Amino acid sequence: MKILLLGEYSNVHNTLAEGLRQLGHQVTVASNGDFWKNYPRDVDLTRRPGKIGGMALMAKVCSLLPQWRGYDVVQLINPLFIELKAERLGSIYRYLRRHNSRMVLGAFGMDWYWVNECTYRKPLRYSDFNIGNEVRTDEAARSEQRDWLGTPKGELNRSMAADCDAIVTGLYEYDVCYRPHFPEKTHFIPYPIKSPEPSQLSTNAASPHGPKLKLFVGISRGRSAYKGTDIMLKAAEEVRQRHPDRLEIIKAEGVPFGEYQKLMNGSDAILDQLYSYTPAMNALLAMAKGIIVVGGGEPENYAILDEQELRPIVNVLPSFDSVCHELEQLILHPDRIPLLKRQSIEYVRRHHDYLKVSRQYEALYQAIPAKGQSA
Repeated sequence: MKILLLGEYSNVHNTLAEGLRQLGHQVTVASNGDFWKNYPRDVDLTRRPGKIGGMALMAKVCSLLPQWRGYDVVQLINPLFIELKAERLGSIYRYLRRHNSRMVLGAFGMDWYWVNECTYRKPLRYSDFNIGNEVRTDEAARSEQRDWLGTPKGELNRSMAADCDAIVTGLYEYDVCYRPHFPEKTHFIPYPIKSPEPSQLSTNAASPHGPKLKLFVGISRGRSAYKGTDIMLKAAEEVRQRHPDRLEIIKAEGVPFGEYQKLMNGSDAILDQLYSYTPAMNALLAMAKGIIVVGGGEPENYAILDEQELRPIVNVLPSFDSVCHELEQLILHPDRIPLLKRQSIEYVRRHHDYLKVSRQYEALYQAIPAKGQSA
Protein backbone atom coordinates (compact mmCIF):
# COMPACT_ATOMS: atom_id res chain seq x y z
CA MET A 1 0.00 0.00 0.00
CA LYS A 2 1.01 3.61 -0.50
CA ILE A 3 0.64 5.41 2.83
CA LEU A 4 1.02 9.06 3.87
CA LEU A 5 1.48 9.81 7.57
CA LEU A 6 0.91 13.50 8.28
CA GLY A 7 2.13 15.09 11.51
CA GLU A 8 4.06 13.76 14.48
CA TYR A 9 3.60 13.12 18.19
CA SER A 10 6.48 11.66 20.19
CA ASN A 11 7.82 9.56 17.30
CA VAL A 12 4.56 7.62 16.72
CA HIS A 13 4.41 8.14 12.97
CA ASN A 14 8.14 7.75 12.36
CA THR A 15 8.21 4.45 14.26
CA LEU A 16 5.03 3.23 12.57
CA ALA A 17 6.54 4.09 9.19
CA GLU A 18 9.58 1.91 9.94
CA GLY A 19 7.32 -1.02 10.74
CA LEU A 20 5.06 -0.56 7.72
CA ARG A 21 8.10 -0.38 5.44
CA GLN A 22 9.35 -3.66 6.90
CA LEU A 23 6.00 -5.12 5.87
CA GLY A 24 6.56 -3.97 2.30
CA HIS A 25 4.51 -0.77 2.17
CA GLN A 26 5.56 2.54 0.64
CA VAL A 27 5.37 5.15 3.42
CA THR A 28 5.96 8.91 3.51
CA VAL A 29 6.13 10.82 6.80
CA ALA A 30 5.53 14.58 6.54
CA SER A 31 5.82 16.54 9.80
CA ASN A 32 7.60 19.24 11.76
CA GLY A 33 9.38 16.57 13.82
CA ASP A 34 7.20 17.42 16.84
CA PHE A 35 8.87 20.79 17.32
CA TRP A 36 12.16 20.78 19.29
CA LYS A 37 12.09 16.97 19.61
CA ASN A 38 13.09 16.87 15.95
CA TYR A 39 12.03 13.32 15.11
CA PRO A 40 13.01 12.01 11.65
CA ARG A 41 10.67 12.62 8.71
CA ASP A 42 10.74 12.42 4.93
CA VAL A 43 9.13 15.82 4.32
CA ASP A 44 9.91 18.69 6.68
CA LEU A 45 6.91 20.85 7.61
CA THR A 46 8.62 23.02 10.21
CA ARG A 47 7.07 26.46 10.57
CA ARG A 48 9.25 29.50 11.08
CA PRO A 49 8.08 32.03 13.69
CA GLY A 50 5.57 34.77 12.97
CA LYS A 51 2.97 35.48 10.34
CA ILE A 52 5.50 35.24 7.52
CA GLY A 53 6.41 31.78 8.75
CA GLY A 54 2.77 30.74 8.50
CA MET A 55 2.48 32.12 4.98
CA ALA A 56 5.66 30.32 3.93
CA LEU A 57 4.43 27.02 5.38
CA MET A 58 1.06 27.37 3.67
CA ALA A 59 2.80 28.04 0.37
CA LYS A 60 4.97 24.95 0.86
CA VAL A 61 1.95 22.79 1.67
CA CYS A 62 0.11 24.06 -1.42
CA SER A 63 3.12 23.11 -3.54
CA LEU A 64 3.11 19.63 -1.96
CA LEU A 65 -0.60 18.92 -2.33
CA PRO A 66 -0.33 17.57 -5.90
CA GLN A 67 2.18 15.02 -4.56
CA TRP A 68 -0.21 14.02 -1.77
CA ARG A 69 -2.69 12.43 -4.16
CA GLY A 70 -3.34 8.80 -5.01
CA TYR A 71 -2.47 7.34 -1.62
CA ASP A 72 -4.21 4.22 -0.38
CA VAL A 73 -4.17 5.65 3.15
CA VAL A 74 -3.68 9.12 4.58
CA GLN A 75 -3.36 9.13 8.38
CA LEU A 76 -3.42 12.34 10.41
CA ILE A 77 -1.67 12.47 13.77
CA ASN A 78 -4.25 14.95 15.10
CA PRO A 79 -6.84 17.38 13.72
CA LEU A 80 -4.00 19.92 13.86
CA PHE A 81 -1.78 17.79 11.64
CA ILE A 82 0.11 20.78 10.26
CA GLU A 83 1.00 23.94 12.19
CA LEU A 84 -1.61 26.10 10.47
CA LYS A 85 -4.93 27.66 11.46
CA ALA A 86 -7.94 25.36 11.67
CA GLU A 87 -9.68 27.14 8.82
CA ARG A 88 -6.79 26.37 6.47
CA LEU A 89 -6.47 22.81 7.70
CA GLY A 90 -10.13 22.23 6.89
CA SER A 91 -9.57 22.96 3.21
CA ILE A 92 -6.41 20.83 3.16
CA TYR A 93 -8.31 17.94 4.76
CA ARG A 94 -11.07 18.17 2.16
CA TYR A 95 -8.48 18.13 -0.64
CA LEU A 96 -6.80 15.05 0.83
CA ARG A 97 -10.18 13.38 1.28
CA ARG A 98 -11.11 14.01 -2.32
CA HIS A 99 -7.86 12.74 -3.84
CA ASN A 100 -7.03 9.68 -1.69
CA SER A 101 -8.69 6.35 -0.89
CA ARG A 102 -8.87 6.16 2.92
CA MET A 103 -8.67 8.80 5.66
CA VAL A 104 -7.66 7.80 9.19
CA LEU A 105 -7.68 10.20 12.14
CA GLY A 106 -5.34 9.62 15.05
CA ALA A 107 -6.60 10.16 18.61
CA PHE A 108 -3.19 10.40 20.23
CA GLY A 109 -3.29 13.59 22.26
CA MET A 110 -4.86 16.96 22.71
CA ASP A 111 -8.10 17.47 20.79
CA TRP A 112 -11.76 18.47 21.25
CA TYR A 113 -12.97 15.03 22.34
CA TRP A 114 -10.26 14.73 24.99
CA VAL A 115 -10.90 18.20 26.40
CA ASN A 116 -14.69 18.14 26.15
CA GLU A 117 -15.24 14.64 27.52
CA CYS A 118 -12.90 15.06 30.48
CA THR A 119 -14.35 18.47 31.29
CA TYR A 120 -18.04 17.54 31.07
CA ARG A 121 -18.79 13.81 30.88
CA LYS A 122 -15.77 12.82 33.00
CA PRO A 123 -15.37 9.15 32.00
CA LEU A 124 -12.12 8.94 33.99
CA ARG A 125 -11.60 9.17 37.76
CA TYR A 126 -8.91 11.72 37.02
CA SER A 127 -7.39 13.24 33.91
CA ASP A 128 -5.69 16.35 32.60
CA PHE A 129 -9.01 18.17 33.15
CA ASN A 130 -10.72 16.63 36.16
CA ILE A 131 -10.02 15.11 39.55
CA GLY A 132 -13.15 13.16 40.40
CA ASN A 133 -16.16 15.40 39.76
CA GLU A 134 -14.08 18.55 40.12
CA VAL A 135 -12.76 20.28 37.00
CA ARG A 136 -9.13 21.39 37.21
CA THR A 137 -8.89 25.16 37.50
CA ASP A 138 -5.17 25.71 36.97
CA GLU A 139 -4.20 27.92 34.07
CA ALA A 140 -2.62 25.09 32.09
CA ALA A 141 -5.91 23.20 31.90
CA ARG A 142 -7.99 26.35 31.34
CA SER A 143 -5.75 27.34 28.46
CA GLU A 144 -6.45 24.09 26.61
CA GLN A 145 -10.18 24.44 27.27
CA ARG A 146 -10.17 27.95 25.79
CA ASP A 147 -8.22 26.65 22.83
CA TRP A 148 -10.57 23.77 21.93
CA LEU A 149 -14.06 24.37 23.29
CA GLY A 150 -16.28 26.56 21.12
CA THR A 151 -13.46 27.34 18.69
CA PRO A 152 -12.65 26.60 15.02
CA LYS A 153 -10.20 23.92 16.23
CA GLY A 154 -13.00 22.11 18.00
CA GLU A 155 -15.31 22.34 15.00
CA LEU A 156 -12.54 21.05 12.73
CA ASN A 157 -11.98 18.05 15.01
CA ARG A 158 -15.68 17.18 15.13
CA SER A 159 -16.16 17.44 11.37
CA MET A 160 -13.06 15.37 10.62
CA ALA A 161 -14.06 12.69 13.14
CA ALA A 162 -17.51 12.45 11.57
CA ASP A 163 -16.15 12.32 8.03
CA CYS A 164 -13.05 10.08 8.24
CA ASP A 165 -13.09 6.32 7.60
CA ALA A 166 -11.51 5.27 10.90
CA ILE A 167 -10.29 6.71 14.19
CA VAL A 168 -7.29 5.10 15.91
CA THR A 169 -6.92 5.64 19.65
CA GLY A 170 -3.47 5.10 21.13
CA LEU A 171 -4.33 5.02 24.85
CA TYR A 172 -7.22 3.82 27.00
CA GLU A 173 -7.95 7.43 27.96
CA TYR A 174 -8.50 8.55 24.39
CA ASP A 175 -10.52 5.46 23.57
CA VAL A 176 -13.16 6.17 26.23
CA CYS A 177 -13.51 9.70 24.86
CA TYR A 178 -14.07 8.70 21.23
CA ARG A 179 -15.79 5.32 21.40
CA PRO A 180 -19.16 6.55 22.77
CA HIS A 181 -19.44 8.92 19.79
CA PHE A 182 -18.06 6.61 17.08
CA PRO A 183 -18.39 3.00 18.27
CA GLU A 184 -18.20 1.51 14.79
CA LYS A 185 -15.08 3.24 13.53
CA THR A 186 -13.02 3.70 16.70
CA HIS A 187 -10.12 1.23 16.89
CA PHE A 188 -7.64 0.92 19.75
CA ILE A 189 -4.10 0.15 18.58
CA PRO A 190 -1.17 0.46 21.04
CA TYR A 191 1.68 2.84 20.30
CA PRO A 192 4.59 1.34 18.32
CA ILE A 193 7.98 1.03 20.00
CA LYS A 194 11.21 -0.12 18.40
CA SER A 195 13.07 -1.90 21.18
CA PRO A 196 16.74 -1.02 21.73
CA GLU A 197 19.71 -3.33 21.34
CA PRO A 198 20.44 -5.62 24.31
CA SER A 199 23.50 -3.53 25.19
CA GLN A 200 21.23 -0.55 25.89
CA LEU A 201 19.01 -2.34 28.40
CA SER A 202 18.92 -1.37 32.07
CA THR A 203 18.51 -4.70 33.86
CA ASN A 204 20.84 -4.43 36.83
CA ALA A 205 19.55 -5.33 40.30
CA ALA A 206 20.68 -1.93 41.57
CA SER A 207 21.89 1.20 39.86
CA PRO A 208 25.03 0.56 37.83
CA HIS A 209 26.35 3.86 39.21
CA GLY A 210 26.25 2.81 42.87
CA PRO A 211 23.71 2.35 45.66
CA LYS A 212 21.52 5.27 44.56
CA LEU A 213 18.39 4.81 42.48
CA LYS A 214 18.96 6.88 39.36
CA LEU A 215 15.66 8.68 38.61
CA PHE A 216 15.14 10.44 35.28
CA VAL A 217 12.72 13.35 34.84
CA GLY A 218 11.89 14.71 31.37
CA ILE A 219 10.37 18.20 31.40
CA SER A 220 8.44 19.47 28.35
CA ARG A 221 8.63 23.20 27.73
CA GLY A 222 5.49 24.94 28.90
CA ARG A 223 3.78 21.62 29.78
CA SER A 224 5.15 20.90 33.26
CA ALA A 225 2.08 22.04 35.23
CA TYR A 226 -0.39 20.58 32.74
CA LYS A 227 1.22 17.12 32.85
CA GLY A 228 1.92 17.28 36.60
CA THR A 229 5.68 17.07 36.17
CA ASP A 230 6.09 19.99 38.58
CA ILE A 231 4.36 18.04 41.37
CA MET A 232 6.24 14.84 40.60
CA LEU A 233 9.60 16.61 40.60
CA LYS A 234 8.86 18.27 43.96
CA ALA A 235 7.94 14.87 45.36
CA ALA A 236 11.18 13.37 44.08
CA GLU A 237 13.17 16.22 45.62
CA GLU A 238 11.37 15.66 48.94
CA VAL A 239 12.27 11.96 48.89
CA ARG A 240 15.87 12.81 47.99
CA GLN A 241 16.04 15.09 51.04
CA ARG A 242 14.82 12.23 53.23
CA HIS A 243 17.20 9.71 51.66
CA PRO A 244 20.10 11.63 50.06
CA ASP A 245 22.22 8.49 49.86
CA ARG A 246 19.53 6.47 48.06
CA LEU A 247 18.23 8.73 45.25
CA GLU A 248 19.81 10.64 42.38
CA ILE A 249 17.70 12.86 40.07
CA ILE A 250 18.61 13.55 36.43
CA LYS A 251 16.61 16.25 34.63
CA ALA A 252 16.21 16.92 30.90
CA GLU A 253 14.27 19.93 29.70
CA GLY A 254 13.37 20.83 26.11
CA VAL A 255 16.19 18.88 24.46
CA PRO A 256 16.13 17.11 21.07
CA PHE A 257 15.20 13.44 20.97
CA GLY A 258 18.75 12.16 20.53
CA GLU A 259 20.11 14.09 23.49
CA TYR A 260 17.07 13.14 25.56
CA GLN A 261 17.80 9.47 24.93
CA LYS A 262 21.42 9.82 26.00
CA LEU A 263 20.36 11.45 29.27
CA MET A 264 17.77 8.73 29.91
CA ASN A 265 20.06 5.79 29.21
CA GLY A 266 21.37 4.11 32.33
CA SER A 267 18.54 5.35 34.55
CA ASP A 268 16.76 2.94 36.85
CA ALA A 269 13.39 4.71 36.88
CA ILE A 270 11.56 7.57 35.17
CA LEU A 271 8.80 9.89 36.30
CA ASP A 272 5.93 9.94 33.80
CA GLN A 273 2.71 11.97 33.54
CA LEU A 274 0.89 12.46 36.85
CA TYR A 275 -2.70 12.47 35.54
CA SER A 276 -2.43 9.47 33.20
CA TYR A 277 -3.91 5.99 33.45
CA THR A 278 -1.40 4.58 30.99
CA PRO A 279 2.20 4.90 29.81
CA ALA A 280 2.57 6.88 26.59
CA MET A 281 5.47 7.00 24.12
CA ASN A 282 8.05 8.53 26.45
CA ALA A 283 7.34 6.03 29.21
CA LEU A 284 7.10 3.07 26.83
CA LEU A 285 10.46 3.85 25.30
CA ALA A 286 11.95 3.89 28.80
CA MET A 287 10.26 0.58 29.65
CA ALA A 288 11.68 -0.99 26.48
CA LYS A 289 15.11 -0.24 27.93
CA GLY A 290 14.28 -1.81 31.28
CA ILE A 291 13.67 1.51 33.03
CA ILE A 292 10.89 1.45 35.61
CA VAL A 293 8.03 3.88 35.04
CA VAL A 294 6.55 5.75 37.99
CA GLY A 295 3.28 7.09 36.61
CA GLY A 296 0.05 5.79 35.10
CA GLY A 297 -0.58 2.07 35.49
CA GLU A 298 -4.26 1.78 36.36
CA PRO A 299 -6.19 -1.52 35.98
CA GLU A 300 -7.94 -0.19 32.86
CA ASN A 301 -4.57 0.06 31.13
CA TYR A 302 -3.86 -3.63 31.58
CA ALA A 303 -7.46 -4.59 30.78
CA ILE A 304 -7.56 -2.92 27.36
CA LEU A 305 -4.38 -4.83 26.45
CA ASP A 306 -5.77 -8.06 27.94
CA GLU A 307 -2.64 -8.28 30.07
CA GLN A 308 -3.27 -10.73 32.92
CA GLU A 309 0.23 -11.26 34.33
CA LEU A 310 2.64 -8.36 34.06
CA ARG A 311 2.39 -5.36 36.41
CA PRO A 312 5.60 -3.43 35.73
CA ILE A 313 4.38 0.15 36.26
CA VAL A 314 4.62 1.82 39.66
CA ASN A 315 1.16 3.38 39.61
CA VAL A 316 0.65 6.74 41.34
CA LEU A 317 -2.48 8.72 42.07
CA PRO A 318 -2.48 12.41 41.07
CA SER A 319 -1.08 13.79 44.32
CA PHE A 320 2.23 14.84 45.87
CA ASP A 321 1.80 12.35 48.71
CA SER A 322 1.17 9.39 46.41
CA VAL A 323 4.32 10.09 44.38
CA CYS A 324 6.38 10.49 47.56
CA HIS A 325 5.05 7.23 48.97
CA GLU A 326 5.66 5.15 45.85
CA LEU A 327 9.16 6.54 45.28
CA GLU A 328 10.09 5.93 48.88
CA GLN A 329 8.78 2.38 48.73
CA LEU A 330 10.83 1.77 45.61
CA ILE A 331 14.12 2.91 47.10
CA LEU A 332 13.48 1.22 50.46
CA HIS A 333 12.71 -2.10 48.78
CA PRO A 334 15.34 -2.45 46.05
CA ASP A 335 14.59 -6.18 45.79
CA ARG A 336 11.57 -5.17 43.64
CA ILE A 337 13.72 -3.46 41.05
CA PRO A 338 15.05 -6.43 39.01
CA LEU A 339 11.57 -7.91 38.51
CA LEU A 340 10.04 -4.57 37.54
CA LYS A 341 12.81 -3.99 35.02
CA ARG A 342 12.38 -7.40 33.42
CA GLN A 343 8.61 -7.04 33.32
CA SER A 344 8.94 -3.59 31.73
CA ILE A 345 10.91 -5.02 28.82
CA GLU A 346 8.48 -7.92 28.40
CA TYR A 347 5.45 -5.61 28.57
CA VAL A 348 6.69 -3.54 25.63
CA ARG A 349 7.67 -6.66 23.69
CA ARG A 350 4.21 -8.19 24.13
CA HIS A 351 2.06 -5.18 23.38
CA HIS A 352 4.06 -2.44 21.65
CA ASP A 353 6.59 -4.08 19.36
CA TYR A 354 6.62 -1.86 16.29
CA LEU A 355 6.21 -4.72 13.83
CA LYS A 356 3.31 -6.24 15.75
CA VAL A 357 1.63 -2.83 15.96
CA SER A 358 2.30 -2.16 12.28
CA ARG A 359 0.51 -5.40 11.39
CA GLN A 360 -2.51 -4.18 13.37
CA TYR A 361 -2.49 -0.94 11.36
CA GLU A 362 -2.07 -2.92 8.15
CA ALA A 363 -5.11 -5.05 9.02
CA LEU A 364 -7.16 -1.94 9.78
CA TYR A 365 -6.18 -0.22 6.54
CA GLN A 366 -7.01 -3.30 4.49
CA ALA A 367 -10.40 -3.64 6.20
CA ILE A 368 -11.45 -0.13 5.14
CA PRO A 369 -13.18 -0.16 1.73
CA ALA A 370 -11.25 1.94 -0.76
CA LYS A 371 -13.12 4.93 -2.08
CA GLY A 372 -12.88 6.39 -5.53
CA GLN A 373 -10.61 9.37 -5.98
CA SER A 374 -11.40 12.38 -8.10
CA ALA A 375 -8.95 13.29 -10.81
